[in-house]
Amino acid sequence: MMNVNDLIKKFEKPTDSNQLFYQAMEEVVLSIAPLLDSDDRYKKNAILERLVVPDRVIKFKVEWFDDNQNIQVNTGYRIQFNNALGPYKGGLRFHPTVNEGVLKFLAFEQIFKNSLTGLPIGGGKGGSDFDPKGKSDFEVMKFCSAFMTELHKYIGPRVDVPAGDIGVGAREIGYLFGEYKKITSKYDGILTGKPFMFGGSLMRPEATGYGLIYFTETMLELENKEPLTGKICTVSGSGNVALHAIEKLYHLGAIPVTCSDSKGTIYHKEGVDLDLLKDMKFNRRVSLEEYLEVHPEATYIPAEDYPADGHAVWDIPCYGAFPCATQNELTGMDAQNLIANGVEVVAEGANMPCTTKATNDFLNHKICFGPAKAANAGGVAVSEFEMAQNASMGKWSFEKVDQKLKTTMQQIAKRVVLTAKDYGVEGNYVDGANIAGFKRVADAMIAEGI
Repeated sequence: MMNVNDLIKKFEKPTDSNQLFYQAMEEVVLSIAPLLDSDDRYKKNAILERLVVPDRVIKFKVEWFDDNQNIQVNTGYRIQFNNALGPYKGGLRFHPTVNEGVLKFLAFEQIFKNSLTGLPIGGGKGGSDFDPKGKSDFEVMKFCSAFMTELHKYIGPRVDVPAGDIGVGAREIGYLFGEYKKITSKYDGILTGKPFMFGGSLMRPEATGYGLIYFTETMLELENKEPLTGKICTVSGSGNVALHAIEKLYHLGAIPVTCSDSKGTIYHKEGVDLDLLKDMKFNRRVSLEEYLEVHPEATYIPAEDYPADGHAVWDIPCYGAFPCATQNELTGMDAQNLIANGVEVVAEGANMPCTTKATNDFLNHKICFGPAKAANAGGVAVSEFEMAQNASMGKWSFEKVDQKLKTTMQQIAKRVVLTAKDYGVEGNYVDGANIAGFKRVADAMIAEGI
């Protein structure tokens, strides 16, 4: 039986491709030490050793024709990590940075995120190094068809139900679902994030961003902190999560003043123009530099103006900070800048956007910190709502989905707080989330046997 330190030593020298998985695994393993000390069932059943190894890693070749009738080749993946609580559930990511290590990290995180929702879903992740940017609709369709030709062998409504992630929106999900139907002649709910007209759920695009803010509201209330109303907030990213987090902040009367993309950051002290941002990023898909053509009073800060370990978006005084772009985007330097500028709450909208040092700095300075596996679980929660609607061949109203999402995020926050208190780490939402997520999965694994 391996203890916590032995398991960490086993992964002591992670490869570059496995670095993110090691970071996520180490955080979980260190967090759950109080639970392991209080209940020897987890060691006797070797839960840690079993949990850090995926059930299976699926890797396949994707061949497709571009618009010039040239053959293109990409690599596809599906990591089915753990299904102790239900069918594997997690997004598909189409991006040049996708590799087995990135997806392994994302799938491992997904286990605990899905567990925290209290819903019957396991953890998985998939995708390809295909880049939809700059591709025609026809090329995206051809790639999705080729990708699904292989993926369909491994998924099913009670087996594995992928969703969208970076690079996979309603267009891609539509093409994937269409090809699945052609291959199988079945109208199964094997994907979530589908367009509403053929089985998608209302509010799925808004879910992660809205859920992030619902979680933060509850966390502030539980910690007896001032609400977000009237407060300056900074948000990174300009994709689906970031823009809908900005939208919900406006609903609450907060003032979101930033957003960013890979090239730079917009700072608009009166509050960013959400309608303009949606048009730029969802319709025209252009750089944030064009924001100044409409709002010359705003400031655009190119990414190269900051050192590699610092980012403009986190150097702006704020009450709440919401990293919604990508993993490890908020560094130790960024954390120190936020703390010096008086930040009171940080909640992760992306998957593990804070480095380990940044996370520890926030915890050490008693900043309210919402870790991704709890704070950004809204997307997968609404995905499970879509699965329920598909299973019953029914449709829920926007209001019903929104209320269920809000209730789910409130319950996650309360579950994390109570768990942290029970295991002597009161106020630490990182440890509380990891212990609560691990416990539910581990108890199911013990009950199922080997």
